[in-house]
Amino acid sequence: MRYIADLHVHSNYARATSRDLDLASLHQWARIKGIDIVGTGDFTHPLWFQELASQLMPAGNGFFQLKHPPSDPPGFQTQVRDVHFCLSTEICTIYKYRGKVRKNHVLLYAPDLATVAKLNKRLATIGNLQADGRPILGLPTRDLLEIALTTSDRIHLIPAHIWTPWFSTLGSKAGYDSIEDCFRDLAPHIFALETGLSSDPAMNRLLSALDRYTLVSNSDAHSPRKLGREANLFDSALTYDAMFEAIRTRKGFVGTIEFFPEEGKYYLDGHRQCAICLDPTATQRCQGKCPSCGASITIGVLHRVTALADRQTPLPHIDPRSEYIIPLPEILSEIQGIGPNSKGVQQHYQRAIALFGSEFTLLREVPLEDIQQQLGPVHAEAVRRLRAQCVTPTPGYDGLYGSVHIFRPGELVRGRRGEVALRVA
Repeated sequence: MRYIADLHVHSNYARATSRDLDLASLHQWARIKGIDIVGTGDFTHPLWFQELASQLMPAGNGFFQLKHPPSDPPGFQTQVRDVHFCLSTEICTIYKYRGKVRKNHVLLYAPDLATVAKLNKRLATIGNLQADGRPILGLPTRDLLEIALTTSDRIHLIPAHIWTPWFSTLGSKAGYDSIEDCFRDLAPHIFALETGLSSDPAMNRLLSALDRYTLVSNSDAHSPRKLGREANLFDSALTYDAMFEAIRTRKGFVGTIEFFPEEGKYYLDGHRQCAICLDPTATQRCQGKCPSCGASITIGVLHRVTALADRQTPLPHIDPRSEYIIPLPEILSEIQGIGPNSKGVQQHYQRAIALFGSEFTLLREVPLEDIQQQLGPVHAEAVRRLRAQCVTPTPGYDGLYGSVHIFRPGELVRGRRGEVALRVA
């Protein structure tokens, strides 16, 4: 069967996350977005683990469902959708190896609570699991993988957002130059990599060393509304083992839903404090120093990929399809000329969900003529351009998100009563 999975999220026990990140909200927003499987995140945290154990029940397929699923949030009306949870967590390892401090983030997945409890017991001897939903452990990532493998052969480890400068396997600040350097003798057990918001599959395929890995995409949501910024498409049996076998073999792994990488907050190089954004060539001319203040430039994902690449263009047909999206509230915000969190945008968002059942259904599947009939020609044109990737990005850098626009300046005409039309050339 076909389904959509977002396998990297957090709970409200992780730092810098929304207080609303509980299981009920994740369930509600999975339905609003159109997601079938959601990672639980943070299963290493003792209190969150208690909530998982008390609120979830096995679905009989290696996934879980809420014992008491909530109704839609006020103002929303979604399609009926069974939301499954996959036990997951993200772990930060910080350690010194070959004279350099390494800071790697990885994702772990488990099929049942007993396996999680066994793993947590072992990890609690290494670091403080109560300090953060994404705990920091002082051991090499390779050793964490060994602990996972010896706990259960059904635990899977996927390196997270592999290009992020500060905390990733291949990042410019504290990573490695290859997956093999990080995981050494256990590297054959790594079968998938998470691309992160600032890269897409095409960028990753400039490195032949990554050809053997399946590239997955997830939201890394720190609030429920950020679910589905990126996600994975499957056509396989709806079970834990079948899903990871699909990722491992690419049989049943249909593709990914992608953030435009330019919108990611580490796409280009730069120094946010001085509002300096540079492409890799400009950074080299500046010898890696901010031209304004002389501080070190944060090397972004594009620069790092380019530095390690051994191809000019990616090989075709390695990956399934990649679909690019802009979150629907951002599209409505651009059309209406007001903020995405404004009351007006949220009212239009709720109406669109009620009409089409979910955000992904509207953005990916609904015929344009139906969108035009229900929402109007400007909305239909916005979705047409999105599907054709006819957008204008402003790149992000040094922790600052970029932006993506569908319409050109002055192209939209807004009337006094809020109506919007395309300017006739």
